[in-house]
Amino acid sequence: MLGVDPDADDAEISRAYRQRVKETHPDQGGSREAFMQLQQAYAAVREGEVELNEDGSIADSTEEADAAARSEPQGPPPGTSRMEYLDYDVLADYGWEIDDDDLFEVASNADLGPGEYGRLLVDHDETLLEAAERCGFAWPYACRGGACANCAVLLREGEVEMANSHVLPEGMVEEGIRLSCLCRPRSDELQVVYNVKHLPGLDELRLPSQQF
Repeated sequence: MLGVDPDADDAEISRAYRQRVKETHPDQGGSREAFMQLQQAYAAVREGEVELNEDGSIADSTEEADAAARSEPQGPPPGTSRMEYLDYDVLADYGWEIDDDDLFEVASNADLGPGEYGRLLVDHDETLLEAAERCGFAWPYACRGGACANCAVLLREGEVEMANSHVLPEGMVEEGIRLSCLCRPRSDELQVVYNVKHLPGLDELRLPSQQF
């Protein structure tokens, strides 16, 4: 899946993973199945262990991932932050507004899938987009460098650090809009609404997903 030799070092594996993410991501012409297989393979390499099916494929750990995403918070481990996330696309289905004070509370009690709502840990040296992908989620993106708003998120709670070189107007940043490809966590807890690229003002900052 990663296309590296068995004796590849960490740097080679990391480079190969970043390249394969671009090739398999649904936004880049890949498929969700290939993207999920890549995440499982990369997780197996990082953890140093893997459970195989009888046909030699990697065993599906979706149930464990779902349970972890919905587990009750117990305080993030050192060097990480806990991100509670919600897909903007589900708001219209439930009649929710993005600025509802209890948005995340009602989302936690709704029957949402793990791709729509959940919690995950973000290492302090990785971006929100990288963390989501590491956990098997195909969050939207195009350039991965701040030149578009395809990966835009709304930061409802918490603090992040975002590189200064980006396409967002200052007014949007003040309203909580961030780019997940550039943001790294700087507080223990985050609340993020992702997939907000169609909010007013962001549409014209988007790029075709196959642009890069």
